[in-house]
Amino acid sequence: MALSDMLSELAQRAKDAEDRARAAGAEAKDKVRQRADEASDSARQKADELKQRSDAARQEASDRWGDVHRDWAKHVDRVQTKFAEMKAKQDRAWSQMDADVAADDARAACAFAVAAVEEAESATLDAILAQMEADEFAART
Repeated sequence: MALSDMLSELAQRAKDAEDRARAAGAEAKDKVRQRADEASDSARQKADELKQRSDAARQEASDRWGDVHRDWAKHVDRVQTKFAEMKAKQDRAWSQMDADVAADDARAACAFAVAAVEEAESATLDAILAQMEADEFAART
């Protein structure tokens, strides 16, 4: 897959997530819970896939990306564990605080995603530039 296509896919996935989040406000609680569970499962699966790819390509990949993948998988585990613990509580007094914590986690995940998009763009442009320079070098020899 071309690097620009990967950025397009990332943008589409972000747009789809935004649309689903907006629609959730008008849906029944059971439907929102189901979609939240599906999103959680998908996030876990993607984190696992990233870890597997990172482990499989460890010799070729830079250590910093392996660290990012492992850290992200740990973060997803912590957030999902924390959220599962909060869902188990039924005490009304804690429900708003739980909602606030969940919203804070969502904000942090969005901020991380924005930073990841910035890094993906930078890395993509660096890769394109490196290929251009390699092509120029090859044309000179």
